Formats: sequence, structure tokens, C-alpha cells
Amino acid sequence: MYRRISYLQMKKRKARRRKMIKAGCALLMAAVIGGASLALAVNALAAPENSAMEEAGTEGIQGGTEETISGNVAVPGPAEETAKKEEGVPAIVIDPGHGGEDEGCAGEGIREKDVNLAIAKLVRDKLDGMGYQVMMTREDDTYIAKEERVKNANEYGADIYVSIHQNTYEDGSVEGIETWYDGSDSERDSKRLAQLIHQETIKTTGALQRQIREDADFHVTGKTIMPACLIETGFLSNPGERGKLATAEYQEQIAEGIVRGIELYFHPKTMYLTFDDGPYVENTARVLDVLKARNIKATFFLVGENVERNPEMARRIAAEGHTIGIHCYNHDYEAIYQSVDSYVQDFEKAYQVIKETTGVEAKLFRFPGGSVNAYNKKVCKEIAEEMTARGFIYYDWNASMEDAVKEPVPEQLIANAKESALGREKVVLLAHDVVYATGMCLDDLLDRLPEYRMEALTEDLEPVHFQMK
Repeated sequence: MYRRISYLQMKKRKARRRKMIKAGCALLMAAVIGGASLALAVNALAAPENSAMEEAGTEGIQGGTEETISGNVAVPGPAEETAKKEEGVPAIVIDPGHGGEDEGCAGEGIREKDVNLAIAKLVRDKLDGMGYQVMMTREDDTYIAKEERVKNANEYGADIYVSIHQNTYEDGSVEGIETWYDGSDSERDSKRLAQLIHQETIKTTGALQRQIREDADFHVTGKTIMPACLIETGFLSNPGERGKLATAEYQEQIAEGIVRGIELYFHPKTMYLTFDDGPYVENTARVLDVLKARNIKATFFLVGENVERNPEMARRIAAEGHTIGIHCYNHDYEAIYQSVDSYVQDFEKAYQVIKETTGVEAKLFRFPGGSVNAYNKKVCKEIAEEMTARGFIYYDWNASMEDAVKEPVPEQLIANAKESALGREKVVLLAHDVVYATGMCLDDLLDRLPEYRMEALTEDLEPVHFQMK
């Protein structure tokens, strides 16, 4: 079982052993030179060792650092074992800012270093209980240089680094939570980590949401080799916020938010982006550009007529690895839903156009308007049964940008998507790549959904269906 040990503890333990061995050797030599018996020499050697063991408490026999006892002499085991990172288990460094003579900011006797440590210990304990490996840069009121904190984290090979602080400002009315990361290093996933911790801590505390800053000029965010962020959990210069930060209840809320953000970082929910009605040249290209830049795969339910008009765009969708499904050939609800036969006839025409253009033999499809709508109530069940018998799979949705409106507003489309997702573990999001506003706000939308991993639909997934009567 993994046992948590701080870098400070590990250094102290090594120092004690070195001191113990050095002192013991000196005493042994003095005893021998002075003509003492070997037994007295051994007893002299044991004395400093026993004192060191008393100072260490029971630490010396836990966490993989064993002491082999031979008479009264303890032979140290390998000190490095407790600091090894267990493969396959996320390793997290929690950094309570400041410490020792470095108090950080303060107000009315409330010191930043103390609040940082209290919150960090709560975070540590929660993460421990969830099975994560946790390293604390300090476990008590000790000063550890920022360079040493980062060096230890890098050498340990941690997966993420989270630094906890409070803020101060000359204007005592300023309040709220802000989170920082180094946006100059795109190779690290620091932005998403900062977004999740910021977002979840705002939820658990109800605090004023300040900015997520990408211009962090801190050693702990800039010199760490793993994703890293620094959260300023409130302003000690604000009397109201200072009072809350000093309470165990509010510290618990902050810790819960930080932990939720970390959990979502390692175990995100899943969203399936789906786009209907394309392809169009300009608008679909804009959507594809955003997806390519983020290395995201999505699902496009294509309209046969639009594939004929824009074959190169349809081929680009296939070439870039997105899932292609069939929407219809002609987007005429009244004609398509006259009967099962009329639906199948339209479907087969779309299927052939898409196959000839892209080389894809699509198995997924989406009913125009969804599997249950005002135009197909009388025939939807029969169509679904017929298409399933033919080996095709249909997908509805459980969240929507609601972008198929007359004058879509980008900010409203983002709000629609977030609100309709309802925090579900699996979300199939409906959007339309033919809508200009959708392409314009897609990048921003993805930034607002850090808790989700984006995937394309596949034949193996259990589909989302509307309920048919």
C-alpha cells in the first residue's frame, strides 16, 4: 500500500540517519581507543540511535522504510522506497503556499500560510481516500524554498501540481477566487487543470468568480514539468471573506472544490459532438478547423444534396477521421415521413451519394427532426424497426446548442449547450455545422466544457433514443 510522505519528512529522515551513523561511529572509535569493552562500545553506539528513533516516533518502521534490529543497533533500510511513484496511480503534488518565516499575506491575525496548510491537508486527506498518490510540499509550518518545491515535484514525476494561496489588495472590498496558470507552454495541460479547479471551487463555495489568468509568472507554475496551477482562494484583505477563510466549514468547501476539479481532470465525463445538415463550404470548414486544432473527433450527419454540392468538404470530413452518419437526402420532412417506404427511399439515395463521394459505408443515422417529431409520429416506430432490421443504428441527442433558429447568438448557444447537458456523464450534443454562429463560438464552447472529453460516436456505443409510444 502506498504511504504518503512529504519531501520535508524524507529529507529529515535521511539527515537523522546520517547524523546517527556518524555519531555512532565516533562513539565506537572513542570507546575502543579508550580501552572500553566491546559491549560498552556497542551500548555507546546504541544510545544516539535510540534517541533518533524516539525523535522519529514510529515513522522509521512504516511506509516501506524498514529498520533491521540487531541487538541494540538499528541498520537503516533503503530510504528512497517511500518516495517512489506507483505506476498507474495518478500522483498529485499539493503545495500549501508560504510557511515558516514566510507568512504570506495576513489580516487581523489570520495568516495566509496557516489557511493554505489547513486547506491543503483537507485536500490531501480527501485525495488519499480516493486512492490517489499525494505529495505535500510541506506538512507543517516550515519554510521550503519554491525552487526546492518544484525540484522535488519534478524529480518525483508527479502528474499535476496544485498550489494553494490567498490574495490581498489595498481595496478591502475586492473579493473572489482567481486561478493562474502558465499559458506560454501549450505542451502541458495546465489550462484545463486551472479551469476545472476554478470552476468546481466556485461551485462548492459560491464565491465571486474572478478571472482564470494564463499569464502566471510564478516559479511553481512556470518551472514545473507537469500541468500546474495556482488558486487564490480569496482575499484576506476583505473582512467578510477573511472571516470565512478562517472557518473550518469554508475551508472544507474550498478543499471539496479543488478535489472535484482534480477528479474531473483525471476522470472526465464524455461528450459526443454531433453536427447535422452539412456539409457547407465556409461554415463546415470553420468547424473542422477548430476540431483539427484541438485534435477532437466528432460525428457529422450529412444531407445527400449538400454532399453533392460540396463533395470536397464531405471528403475532408472523412479524411480527418470524423464519424460520418446519414441524415437524409432531401431535408423535406413532409415528403420523407409520408410512409416507411418514402423514408427508406430517401435514405438509400443519401447512402449511395455519401458512399460514392467519401468511400464511407455509413451505419449510423439520425432522423431529420429526431426519431420522434411532429411530422413522423404515425410512422416513427415502424421506420425505426425497419432501419434497425437493415443493420443501421439511429442516434438522437440529450443536449443541444439550439442553433437551428433564425438569428442565433453565439453566447446564447454556449449557454444552451451547458445548461442542457445537465452535468450528465454521457452527453450527445446536437449542433449544426451549417450555422455560421455555431462555428464562430465552437472554440469558446469547448473552453467552457473542461469536464468533458470529446469523442465521436461509434457503432459500439449504446445510442441515445427519444421515447417512442
